[in-house]
Amino acid sequence: METIKELSTQAVELMRQATEVCLVDREQAKQYRQQAREAVKRCEVLRHKIKRSQIHS
Repeated sequence: METIKELSTQAVELMRQATEVCLVDREQAKQYRQQAREAVKRCEVLRHKIKRSQIHS
């Protein structure tokens, strides 16, 4: 299972890559940004799960 830190790092790296290639390959940059958004969403899901488990413990 991915951790919040891993997902955050992945999102940052994907956005960095998107920025680097945006002037050369817009389609690749778009894909990197989409992958970064998905990583951020997974990160939020994990945060909510952790928060719920702490509340119910």
